[in-house]
Amino acid sequence: MQTFIFGHRNPDTDSVCASIALSYLLNEEGRNTVPKVLSHINLETKFVLDYFDVKCPEYLNDTKVQIKDIKFNKKAFIHENDTILNAFNFMQKLNITGIPLINDFKKLSGFVTLKEIAKYLINGDKDKVETSYDNIINCLKGTSLFKFDNKINGKVLVASYQSKTFQDEIILTSDDILIVGDRYKILEYAIDSKVKLIVLTGKHELPKKLHKKALKNQVNIIMTEYNSYETANKLILSNRIKSININYKPISINNKSYRTDFLSLANKVGHTNYPVVNNKNECLGLIKVTNAENYEKQKVIMVDHNSMSQSAIGLDEADIIEIIDHHNLSAIGTNVPINFRSMPVGSTCTIIYNMFVERKVSIPSYIAGLMLSAILSDTLVFKSPTTTEDDIFAASKLAKIAKVNIEEYSYQMFKAASSIKGLNASDLINQDFKSYNVGNHQIGISQVMTMDFDEIEGNIEEYIDKLDEISRNYLCVVLFITDVYKNGSYVIYNKKAEDIISEAFDIENIKEGIYIDELVSRKIQMLPALLRVIEKRV
Repeated sequence: MQTFIFGHRNPDTDSVCASIALSYLLNEEGRNTVPKVLSHINLETKFVLDYFDVKCPEYLNDTKVQIKDIKFNKKAFIHENDTILNAFNFMQKLNITGIPLINDFKKLSGFVTLKEIAKYLINGDKDKVETSYDNIINCLKGTSLFKFDNKINGKVLVASYQSKTFQDEIILTSDDILIVGDRYKILEYAIDSKVKLIVLTGKHELPKKLHKKALKNQVNIIMTEYNSYETANKLILSNRIKSININYKPISINNKSYRTDFLSLANKVGHTNYPVVNNKNECLGLIKVTNAENYEKQKVIMVDHNSMSQSAIGLDEADIIEIIDHHNLSAIGTNVPINFRSMPVGSTCTIIYNMFVERKVSIPSYIAGLMLSAILSDTLVFKSPTTTEDDIFAASKLAKIAKVNIEEYSYQMFKAASSIKGLNASDLINQDFKSYNVGNHQIGISQVMTMDFDEIEGNIEEYIDKLDEISRNYLCVVLFITDVYKNGSYVIYNKKAEDIISEAFDIENIKEGIYIDELVSRKIQMLPALLRVIEKRV
């Protein structure tokens, strides 16, 4: 199974580039990893990926256990035209009480249970056969003498009378299937009547004198070692399994459905077995309710975060095997010890750069470019108070490998990221929104990097209204619009949080859209300031 590597739900340049770079490093060491993103990337990250000609990682909706992760029986289905006998034997072999039927296109066409087979054998029409010549051969372990028809449909008769009585009382037609032993006159009568099929029982063969007549009249003939009684019982089992299919649209489960949804369905419906299908309704096998406990969790590596609330939906159903991060520790638990690497640096990619060096894995220019971009983004070109000497050193080394000028490139990157044209208030706030738990409460912090605050200021009421709407589930919601080149941030907040913002940043005459110089780091400046105030109040 592949291991997924991803950052937080609102991916920024550090989380996306860290996922790609770490995946490259681990794959070079023989691992099987794939970088993912949990949401749409922002303009800055798009610029970076386009600049270094790197494809954006595929979107990952969640890490919840799906049916495809469960060990269900992938062989448990049978063709609708196969025999009742084969279906029964197959069910016995697989120890299942029901089996899905498929058509020529592998589409699910029905579902038959052992109970339905039993009802058919007790109450069904045992004189009627609608099957194929080959099915009869298979069930009777027979030998083909003459075959003129593939489809064999007819009424079953057993030649149990004396020859004269049989000929006097039984009128044979081309719709009859005759079971007979070594009775020459009855055989001749049946061939003359052009019956659909003759089954010769007990190792008896057709007399040579009747061969030409059977050939001329095109009478199908099969020989079997079974006696007449055994043959009659076996012949009914040669009928197609679809002949007792009473459920043409059985309740099925898609292989991409969630395990939790399957258990809810099973609890509601009460069945034991369910066909598994794909989006094309092709049958993939059979799942039992008891199979739901036998599954393989999706292995994941988290980068640039260690919080459940910021991570993939269904993370509690995944197997976290590693975390690489540079943020404060959150409440996250694992079932077994894992590799957890955390450093107080400005960017996750600084940590990953050190891992490349420690493991002596050479860094391609495009990977170097991605990691450099992440460091420049998270440290705001070394202006953020989160910047360390490790960040500056790693960036200088990566710039040489990527062959870019830091000053020129960073300006292009932030310029590309600063455009907010076409984004409404909701889009912009959710672009990089993170939630934090404070006791039984939550606070939300969104940070946007742009040089176009004038466009936001012109519609500031729209942003305030949106923050008020979001704050229904939060104690405090704040939007920081950071101007990298002014080295400060404008602050917009939900109305009820005004006194919290005022106290947190020590501003007496607070107002919406106020500019705070040198306020650029969410991790070191914004979040701690808010926490200090809120923790005293809750």
